[in-house]
Amino acid sequence: GTTTFTVSFAPIATGLRIARPELKVFVVTGDGDGLSIGGNHMLHLLRRNVNVTVLLFNNQIYGLTKGQYSPTSALGKVTKSTPLGSSDRPVSPIAFALGSGATFVGRTNDRDVKHMEEMIKRAAHHKGTAFLEILQNCNVYNDLAWNAIYDRESKVQHEMRLEHGKPLVFGAPGARKAIVVQGFTPRVVAADSVPESEILVHDERNMNAAKILAELGLPDFPIPTGVLGAIDAPIYEDLL
Repeated sequence: GTTTFTVSFAPIATGLRIARPELKVFVVTGDGDGLSIGGNHMLHLLRRNVNVTVLLFNNQIYGLTKGQYSPTSALGKVTKSTPLGSSDRPVSPIAFALGSGATFVGRTNDRDVKHMEEMIKRAAHHKGTAFLEILQNCNVYNDLAWNAIYDRESKVQHEMRLEHGKPLVFGAPGARKAIVVQGFTPRVVAADSVPESEILVHDERNMNAAKILAELGLPDFPIPTGVLGAIDAPIYEDLL
């Protein structure tokens, strides 16, 4: 069928899918538009499970409007609109999506073109609302915010690539680390210090586990990338 790209937001995307179900619709947005200005729209798009693909570029700043802090900016971030530092706690886009009932959540970054291409394809083929967070650099107003996974050496230490059915391990060979869960609390341990059976195995179909992964991040945990969760659920257009 015909492919259309829209840089408008959820109501237009929803209307397009209802009126023209033969179209493949992408919503291309950012951390400011998607989680602040359009946060309410995003919530209802996700909970309805409209068959669209959301690409949310997260550079932790308002780039197009010249560098104000955004919902994902770090606590204490100094920007044009927070000259004394932000007093807002940042939101996790993935946690927001899962809390809103998303049926597909994934994460990639703009410096890993091969992985980003794979993830966009996965998201585009999902039936329902696919939410893909793309960690993006803003070299003008927030340069190297994601440098921990841009720099070749630190990337090994700080990125955890998720693969369905594979244990959650990361780090350099000979110094591998793993994620274990005690009760509901995740911990980082040396991979060779625990039995393999205790290491959490990634299951894309377990959305409760995805919610735990969504809260992981620097400085205490690695940044998970890949598909955090993907399940089948009724599509809004079909229900209508």
